[in-house]
Amino acid sequence: MHVALSMVATDMRIRKEIDERRAAPNLTDYERACETFSWEDARAELDGLPGGGGLNLAYEAVTRHVVNGHGEQTAIVWLGKRGERREISYAELDLLSNRFAKVLAGLGVQRGDRVYSLAGRIPELYVCALGALKHQAMFCPLFSAFGPEPIAERLNLGEAKVLFTTERLYHRRVAALRDRIPTLEHVVIVADPKRPKRPDATLDWAEAMAGASSEYDIADTDPETPSLLHFTSGTTGTPKGAYHVHEAVLTHHVTGKLALDLQPGDVYWCTADPGWVTGTSYGISAPLTNRVTMIVDEAEFDPKRWYEILEEERVQVWYTAPTAIRMLMKAGPELVRSKDLGALRFMGSVGEPLNPQAVLWAYEIFGKPFHDNWWQTETGGIMIANYASMDVKPGSMGRPMPGITAAILREGDDGRMHEVDDPDRDGELALRPDWPSLFRGYWNNEERYRACFRDGWYLSGDLARRDEEGYFWFVGRADDVIKSAGHLIGPFEVESVMMKHPAVAEAGVIGKPDPVAGTIIKAFVSLHAGQRWSEELQKELLGFGRKNLGTAAPREIDFTESLPKTRSGKIMRRLLKARELGLPEGDTSTLEGEEH
Repeated sequence: MHVALSMVATDMRIRKEIDERRAAPNLTDYERACETFSWEDARAELDGLPGGGGLNLAYEAVTRHVVNGHGEQTAIVWLGKRGERREISYAELDLLSNRFAKVLAGLGVQRGDRVYSLAGRIPELYVCALGALKHQAMFCPLFSAFGPEPIAERLNLGEAKVLFTTERLYHRRVAALRDRIPTLEHVVIVADPKRPKRPDATLDWAEAMAGASSEYDIADTDPETPSLLHFTSGTTGTPKGAYHVHEAVLTHHVTGKLALDLQPGDVYWCTADPGWVTGTSYGISAPLTNRVTMIVDEAEFDPKRWYEILEEERVQVWYTAPTAIRMLMKAGPELVRSKDLGALRFMGSVGEPLNPQAVLWAYEIFGKPFHDNWWQTETGGIMIANYASMDVKPGSMGRPMPGITAAILREGDDGRMHEVDDPDRDGELALRPDWPSLFRGYWNNEERYRACFRDGWYLSGDLARRDEEGYFWFVGRADDVIKSAGHLIGPFEVESVMMKHPAVAEAGVIGKPDPVAGTIIKAFVSLHAGQRWSEELQKELLGFGRKNLGTAAPREIDFTESLPKTRSGKIMRRLLKARELGLPEGDTSTLEGEEH
């Protein structure tokens, strides 16, 4: 007993010493920060290209740290799924990304050309991203679990010129559709050592990099030069390609510092896949500009492995998603109780609203809360957050970033959008469009872009409320977009693919609440004449969805004689959802076939 008490006392003393050595949060006085903040002053924290050559995201993320004498610091600690561990310094990352920029130059890639990636969390992916940005190509990451149809659609929408991928993914997802991508000139693959021959019409990554010089001078970069292209889905039509500019790096840097409390030298782990906007804004740009050491884990989610990484790598700042948090909760507290997580200073959450139970669970397990925050692909960076120095209200998305003006709007009798004065009254969450990472357009779709702005505001499409203390609370989406496991999925895209099955005449897709994923995708299908519904067909359709849609595939599929539609032919997804969940059906005056 005395030994055990002594160990506890020693452990508490060590933890106290760690706490005392920690620096104060970057943001200590929120009100003062909001009063004094200016983007012009924040710009002074970045170096800019030498000789007044503008602003380049990759230079600020990597090269400037080398120039300023921090090249030996570890930039990335890569943990392979088979137990490998590799450390990459800022100097090495700088030279490797120079090489890939040279490879792109040799392939004839011009400023503004689209360089896509389709790969898991491997070191080469980060080199690809930074090299493309140095060369002023637009970097467009794709989620590696996408099926062939979503991949082909996005490659065509963005008019891809170069695709970086792995040999395994090339054979499984890309090879069969190459003739459908007329703009795709080059495919660079990370070879599979088990395969003796490289696929035809591809370029080997290792060979290309070995033949390229590590000397590369970044050309003058106008801050408005396009940098990142991210696809996000809506409820109708094709996916939208939101593009950002190099000046977005300023928002990434500031929000990483203030919202995530990143400090130089921190060990930081963002669990998001680079195929999504979080995995680039806060898995590449923000951490590197703030000169932290990033943990990159190649493996898929595993509670035991995650806790081991937090302990063994001495992670100080951890940024993850509500789905992962719920899965950790489901795994139970035993896995974490034996771990020393004393280095962990700040925990953030993003992707969808974090339920209050998860915040309270974090207090119990870690002794500190998860700090939820809110932003979108279109905003490019965190807009509203719970800060390290502020109390967390479980379930709230927090308060606006310094430099961000947010409001709750409703349409008035005059047809214009007006701010809601009453606390706790719902409305549309809107932002004044004056921050650096605001998207500059939807690729080749100016009309959809313009529709996002009204009466001097950017309209988010999210419904929210603001309480008396200025904290914002998420209410729901203003449209039918499905947020499953942190990913936005457009029903129209899923429906279109499911209808390619020869038995399916029509499909309607909804999001269905799930205790782990938050929301799963459920499809309702009607069949062509002569087709019969059966358990076998149901299983076949589920497999068809997984093959062609990957993670966007329906987890449940039911048969219906006909889908509820408006007289103009639009599927009434809200009615499908109401019937599935036993909710009031609401107004059905526009429903096809209904008499009123």
